[in-house]
Amino acid sequence: MPASFAALAIGAAAMRVLGGDGGQGTGDPRVPVLVLATGVMAASIGFSGQDLALDRTAAIRWVPRRAAHVLLAGAVVAAVLLAVQWVSSGRGTSMADAGFVVRDSAGLTGLAALGAALSGGRYAWTLPFGWLSFSFFAPAGTSTAMRVATWMLLPAGTAAGTWTALVLLGVGTAAYALAGPRR
Repeated sequence: MPASFAALAIGAAAMRVLGGDGGQGTGDPRVPVLVLATGVMAASIGFSGQDLALDRTAAIRWVPRRAAHVLLAGAVVAAVLLAVQWVSSGRGTSMADAGFVVRDSAGLTGLAALGAALSGGRYAWTLPFGWLSFSFFAPAGTSTAMRVATWMLLPAGTAAGTWTALVLLGVGTAAYALAGPRR
């Protein structure tokens, strides 16, 4: 956990420095998405789970613990980026508004949780990384399918982006909470 948090904090600070636009506006949405994806990928290693025998002997069921773990990871990733923006707010406008940060953090965390359920905590980072890579290089389109595919780069409040992130968070959290990480 300390190493993941350090990677998240260093990534957020570096992106704030590199992503500054001199107060000309919110800038490129890819910069905050990179910060969020870096944080989620660093936190996703924690979705590895414990020993299966230990899971069976717990006094409290693991389903709520796993769901809380996913939601807490997403909240911490969003909070760190928002905190870095708030601390450095005297240098111009923020990289992204809070709605954008929360939406993308939720969706990316859901993807990481789904990745843990499908391929284990060791490879949970692959789904957020793959979708992020596709979003960066996909051609801009106005069709619903392309808006869903590039949801993380859409402005806050966009229905396709919001619903895609919510579905990914719900499916990923449910899959990880119910099935646990793949062994």
